[in-house]
Amino acid sequence: MLMPEVHQATILVADDLEAYRSLLNDLLEEQGYKVVCAVDGEDALNILRSQTIDVALLDVMIPSRAGFAVCRAIKSDPKTCLIPVVLVTGLNNIEDRIQGIDCGADDFISKPVNKEELLARVRSLLRLKHLTDEMEHAETVLFSLAFSIEAKNAYTEGHGQRLSMYSVALGARRGLPEEQREALRRGGILHDIGKVAVPEQILLKSGPLTPEEREIMEQHTVVGERICSPLKSFRMVLPIIRHHHEKLDGSGYPDGLKNGAIPLTAKILQTVDVYDALTTHRPYRKALSRAAAFQQIREEVRRGWWDGALVDEFEDLLVRAHFTLGKRAKETAQRESGKCIPSKKN
Repeated sequence: MLMPEVHQATILVADDLEAYRSLLNDLLEEQGYKVVCAVDGEDALNILRSQTIDVALLDVMIPSRAGFAVCRAIKSDPKTCLIPVVLVTGLNNIEDRIQGIDCGADDFISKPVNKEELLARVRSLLRLKHLTDEMEHAETVLFSLAFSIEAKNAYTEGHGQRLSMYSVALGARRGLPEEQREALRRGGILHDIGKVAVPEQILLKSGPLTPEEREIMEQHTVVGERICSPLKSFRMVLPIIRHHHEKLDGSGYPDGLKNGAIPLTAKILQTVDVYDALTTHRPYRKALSRAAAFQQIREEVRRGWWDGALVDEFEDLLVRAHFTLGKRAKETAQRESGKCIPSKKN
């Protein structure tokens, strides 16, 4: 049974041969799909960048830019990378298939096109696209919730974006794979989402917390993990959210983990989180200079709280590489993460 969304889907057909464009157009329109046609690679890319496309059918041999190059461009652009791409080809050797896979193609159809095969593959990819769209919507809702929590306190404005950029940059310096850098990007924004369950009189309190208030505050990491856990794509983000307040000597929360048990991504986030907390104004103290902040952080390293090697690398990133939050740094971090929030009372 087809979902309602399937009948409203828009399919891009890119082929320089009018006969094939007409054939695919007729087959797809007969099933209730909207079809947009392109005559060459550049035309296809312009359509993909200006219209909402649900599935792209690309002929491998189209002029201007071959199907392989168009597919690679689609998959390397964050705005189009989730669009399923089917390469339609008369080439059947294994090398061409491998090249298509390397370019990011989601499926292949051989010429001459079989009607039933074409429609089955389109239906399958539309179901995948529908699920992907739902996942993106859920992520957007979580980010909006995180930013709304941040907005409650003027002192934490921009904290999540800074942590995302700092964390991704430090993760890249450590040579972490792309999926872990993406987890750091998300974790920087979502690490305090559990504070939605913390009463405002505690969250915004300018003085020290009572033991009872601190116990409530310390539950925000567990609550945050619970909020994000239904999304399977967030599996690498969950340890960051839960463990960014652990300390190497086991005195942190919520689980009292020690050095080797704390995930590296959580240690990266806690390093930049502590720095950002010290170098931004708070109701109970003024912001420290960079030098003063690292001096205090190193005192805490000596107490056994933080990873000294990460602290050294982060300072080097800030000082020697002149890493700033200016326009260039923002653009670099956003390109690195694919997309590009509040220092806590520890």
